[in-house]
Amino acid sequence: MQTGCLAGLHDSLVGRALSQLHCAPAAHWTLEVLAAQAGASRSVPAERFAHFVGQPPIQYLTRWRMQLASHLLAEPGASKVAAVARAIGYESETAFGRAFKRYLGIAPAAWRLRGMS
Repeated sequence: MQTGCLAGLHDSLVGRALSQLHCAPAAHWTLEVLAAQAGASRSVPAERFAHFVGQPPIQYLTRWRMQLASHLLAEPGASKVAAVARAIGYESETAFGRAFKRYLGIAPAAWRLRGMS
């Protein structure tokens, strides 16, 4: 069986969760909130999401946020790093910087400068 975002769309519960995460990536998402929105217990969305998508929902959300951030930071006239952090759901620029560097291997400010050159 294939896994990934497209595979997740074949399951109604996972598809709804993916839609919610993509439409509102900056929201304060927790497993409990996703489960409540799906009308399921906390464990059901986590298990089905991991089965179809290949990773837990919050890990997927972090990757999605980092993809969005990398695009925002690379745009001409990109906002400051703190503004991008807030736009994708991070209250702390430091936490955002750590997550960005963990996923992309470079600090957000360096990524931004690279995109400006």
